[in-house]
Amino acid sequence: MTPSQHNSGAGLATTLRISVSRLARRLRVERLEPGLAEPALSDTQLAALATLERHGAMTPGELAEHEKVQPPSMTRVIAALAEWQLVRRAPHPSDRRQVVLTVTDGGRDLVHKVRRRREAWLARKLAELSPEERATLRAAAPILEKLSQS
Repeated sequence: MTPSQHNSGAGLATTLRISVSRLARRLRVERLEPGLAEPALSDTQLAALATLERHGAMTPGELAEHEKVQPPSMTRVIAALAEWQLVRRAPHPSDRRQVVLTVTDGGRDLVHKVRRRREAWLARKLAELSPEERATLRAAAPILEKLSQS
């Protein structure tokens, strides 16, 4: 890509899409530690578990909405997480048709381990960058977060 193509809106979109996708793929690889007896969660399963860990109890519908997936897909995710005893279902306090999901201690531990692995890998990679490159990334982080929320 030429410098003028890179600076165009479409060129920047292409460059960001490729770079962010590669970084996300690399971080996904870092969530697993070879030889450990942990459930090999899908990206969606891990994201749902992390959401419950971060935000607290939710109904399946609230979790599906938060994760931007359809309720039937979230039902399958929840079933797997419950089977691995990473989430707990409890009766909803005011609606007998609903359940409330909470993360178990095992689920919380797993989320924390995965975060530590990913952050350790990323910290090592950031340490390889120049101070100027790290400052640029620090300035870009809120912008990337804004894009991810839109």
